[in-house]
Parts: sequence; structure tokens; C-alpha cells
Amino acid sequence: MRILLTEDDPQLGRATQIGLEQAGHAVDWVTSAEHAHTAVRLHDYGCILLDLGLPGQDGMQALGVLRDNGYSGAVLVVTARDQVGERIAGLDAGADDFIVKPFDLDELAARIRSACRRATGRLREHLVHGDLVLDIADRQVTQGGLPVMLTMKEFRILQLLLEHGGRVLSREQLEKNLYSWGDEVESNAVQVHIHHLRKKLGRDLIRTVHAIGYCIDKAQAA
Repeated sequence: MRILLTEDDPQLGRATQIGLEQAGHAVDWVTSAEHAHTAVRLHDYGCILLDLGLPGQDGMQALGVLRDNGYSGAVLVVTARDQVGERIAGLDAGADDFIVKPFDLDELAARIRSACRRATGRLREHLVHGDLVLDIADRQVTQGGLPVMLTMKEFRILQLLLEHGGRVLSREQLEKNLYSWGDEVESNAVQVHIHHLRKKLGRDLIRTVHAIGYCIDKAQAA
């Protein structure tokens, strides 16, 4: 998914961004609440990692503004203070979860997945389409019980199309979920990834809707 990371510590911010990108996410990193509000107005984020100690505006105030302005995605609050009162206030203000610094990147990734499941109403870590199974947590794909090796970008495209089964996603929508600010994106990058997915999973799985985008039709009920 595309994640907005708010963190004013340069070393922690960069390390977190790299770790989440290695896990397959597109991550935009800002260092103030003001920049976070601007980013949310311009882009769609599946999750926001919100540091409570931001300059300019307290993270708890920023959380309230985000929810008041209609942001409905997952918000994971990052704090250096493990205080019950603070966690209660944050949850009441619209946070989905908390994580205390210093944190383990694997735990952070798991909490992001959990928060996003709750935000989207998805209850499972697996997406199933016929004999195709995508394991979100372990980033594995099997087809007919056999493993299929995918790159991170291929996995993410497949996940997006399965999560939006029956809905056509444009190239621009896919790119926004695949790439962070500053990434160099070739104009045919998505098309190339789709081509590789079809070679690995069969040509009929992903349907091209001319001049609109790509779609995986909903699986037929047995």
C-alpha cells in the first residue's frame, strides 16, 4: 500500500522508510504535521504513521484534524512515551493502534497490516481467487498448490487487483500505490509488470479494459 510516514528524526525516518519499502510498500516521508496535511490532500494513503512529537502541531491535534477532514484510512500512532492515558486519548481521537519507539520493523509491518485490515473490513491475511492464493503477511503466492515467484511490484499489483475484484484500476491508480515520491517511473512500467504476471499466472487472469485499465474479475461461486 502507499504509506505516509511522519517523523522529524532524520535517521529514524530514513531507516523506517527503507524498511517499509523493502517490505513492498510505497512510502512518502514528511517531517511536520503541516506537510502531512498537504500530502493527504494530494494523495490517497492506506495508512498514516503519525509521530506524536511533530514540530508545529502536536501529533494528537494532527490526528484530530485528519479525521475531521475525512481521512478514513488506518492511522498508527508512533510515540516515545508508553502512557495509558495518552493511548486512550489517541484511540478516542481516531487512532487504530499505537507503537512505542524504539520499535522492531517486523512488528511495525504486522501492526500496519492489522490496522489496515480493521480499516478496510478485511478479516483475513489471505486473498483467494480460484486456485490462486495470495498470503499478504508472508508475501507468498501459490497457484494450484505450487509456489509462484513474484517480484515486489508484481505481488503488489496482484494484491491490489484481487482486493478490488471486479473493479477496473487505471495505470495511474496502480502507480500511486507502487511508487513513492521521487521514484523514476517508466511510462510502460505497469504494462511490463502485468505482462510478467500473465506469463507466470496465465493470460486470462488479468483483463485489460481498453483505454481504462486492468481488472481481475470476481471469482465465480462454487
